[in-house]
Amino acid sequence: MLKHALLAFCLVGSTSAMASDYLDRPEFLAMVNELEQAGVYTPGELQALFKHVKRQDRVLELMSRAPERRKEWFEYRPIFITSARVNQGVQFWRENANALALAESKTGVPAEMIVSILGVETSYGRNKGSFRVIDALATLGFDHPPRAPFFSKELREFLILSRENGMNPSEIRGSYAGAMGYPQFMPSSWRNLAVDFDGDGRIDLINNPVDAIGSIANYFKGNGWKPGEGVVLAATATGNISDDSVSTTLNTTTTLAAIAQSGIQSNHSLSPKTPATAFRLQGTNGSEYWIGLHNFYVITRYNRSIMYAMAVNDLANLIKQEKQAGDARAN
Repeated sequence: MLKHALLAFCLVGSTSAMASDYLDRPEFLAMVNELEQAGVYTPGELQALFKHVKRQDRVLELMSRAPERRKEWFEYRPIFITSARVNQGVQFWRENANALALAESKTGVPAEMIVSILGVETSYGRNKGSFRVIDALATLGFDHPPRAPFFSKELREFLILSRENGMNPSEIRGSYAGAMGYPQFMPSSWRNLAVDFDGDGRIDLINNPVDAIGSIANYFKGNGWKPGEGVVLAATATGNISDDSVSTTLNTTTTLAAIAQSGIQSNHSLSPKTPATAFRLQGTNGSEYWIGLHNFYVITRYNRSIMYAMAVNDLANLIKQEKQAGDARAN
C-alpha cells in the first residue's frame, strides 16, 4: 500500500510540474497583472487556465524548420502548386462565388488572390492546424528568444480575443505558430482586420469561409493593396549581375529605372519611377530574375517570405486560368 501511495504521489507531482511550465515566469505574471488590471480577466482566472499550458518542443522544432528558411524556389514551389490545389481552388471559388465577388468589389482585391491565400494556408479549410493555440503561443512567447516579443504579444492578443469572441482559449487549435482558422490569422490580425462578412453578428474564421473571404480581402486592403495594379514581373539578366542589384528585403527599395540600369530587364509599360525591387530565385534551370511591385510586398505582409508571395501569386494565376477555361467549356 505504501509503495502504491508513493507511486501515486510521484505521478501527481510529475503531472503538476509538467502542467505548470509558465505559472512562475515573470513574463507570465506581468501579462496576468496587465490583463487583470484592464478588467479582461478576473484574479485567478489566468492562473487556472495556465495550469494546463505546456511547453511544446515540437513547436520549437517546426519553427526552426520552416520551409521558407531551408528550401530553394524549385523545391518550395511544388509544395503549394499542385493540380489538386488548383482544382480545389476552382471548386471553392464556384461554391463561394457571391462572397468572393462582393469582397473584390468592396476592396479591389482579386477573387483569385483570396482563393489562393486560402489554398496555400489551409487547402481551403482542410488543414487548419492541430496545435492548441495557447500552447503554441506560450512556447514561442516564453521559450523562443529570437521572436519572443512578437509571440508574447500575440499570446496576449489571443487571450483578449478569446474573451471578446466568447471562445474557450483552451480549445482553439491552429498552426504551430498560433495562426487560426481558414485564413490562418494571427490573433492581432483577427482582432484588427477580421470582419463579420456574412452579417450574422459574429466573426468566425474557424468555421465560416465567408468571414474568412471578407477578412483576407480586408487584410490586404488594410496593408495597402492597390486595385488594378500588377504583382510581379518576369525579368532577364544582361551581363554579370552583382549581388547589390538583387534584394532579399521585403519592401520596394528602388525603382524600375534603377533596376533596368543594373542589367535586369523586363517588358512592361509602367513608369520608370514605379517603386520595385529585383530578386533572384533558384529555379529548376538555374537563376530566375523577378521584379516585385508594391502588391507583391503586400502579400509578404501575410507571410514574410519572397517565396511565399511567389507561390501565392502563381497559384492565383493558375486558379483563375483553370476557372476561365472551365467557364468557356461550359458555355
